[in-house]
Amino acid sequence: MIWDWAFALEILPTLARAAVVTIQATLLGFVIAALLGLAIAVARIAVPRAGWAISVLVELIRSTPLLIQIFFLYFVLPNFGIVLDAFAAGVIAIGVHYAAYCSEVYRAGFDNIPRGQWEASIALNLSAWTTFKDIIIPQAIPPVVPALGNYLVALFKETPLLSAIAVLELMQTAKIIGSETFRYTEPITLVGLFFLAMSLVSAMLIRGVEELLNRRTIR
Repeated sequence: MIWDWAFALEILPTLARAAVVTIQATLLGFVIAALLGLAIAVARIAVPRAGWAISVLVELIRSTPLLIQIFFLYFVLPNFGIVLDAFAAGVIAIGVHYAAYCSEVYRAGFDNIPRGQWEASIALNLSAWTTFKDIIIPQAIPPVVPALGNYLVALFKETPLLSAIAVLELMQTAKIIGSETFRYTEPITLVGLFFLAMSLVSAMLIRGVEELLNRRTIR
């Protein structure tokens, strides 16, 4: 038989446990990417003198493969006394990598804020912190939520790279099952369905957040 339902049901709990690892890695990586990306975008504006250095750093991260960055954190940093376990190294690498992309999304949002908003903040003698927290960021975030949501979905599909440093995420678990049983059809198919479900749920959540923010903006 090409498809064995009994075998598929047998391995489903194992893959479900691995899916939890995938979800954890994705969500933690996205939190790092969203917050660090916002900090980078704000720093570019708030600290103009460091803008060129930040731009170089962002381009360096975006221009090198994520897999190399994962290897660097896991295999190279220990030579400098920084030892990370596989899961932490993978999550940090994913978060930092996508923070570079998110920073560009935030920067586009900031660029869409009318110049008068910035000038009014200066005229009112508001601090940079107050300006960003109360005026700029609340206006810049809602329009860029769909773009950030795309990166969340992309993060799910990047987690199989963590198998390169022996993180037992969804794809790695499926490969182990296949190598032990010599049956790959069921585990690989189920992995595809898991990723499809996670991506669809993420897309719906992002649309919900977008609608919520838009309603608040209209009010």
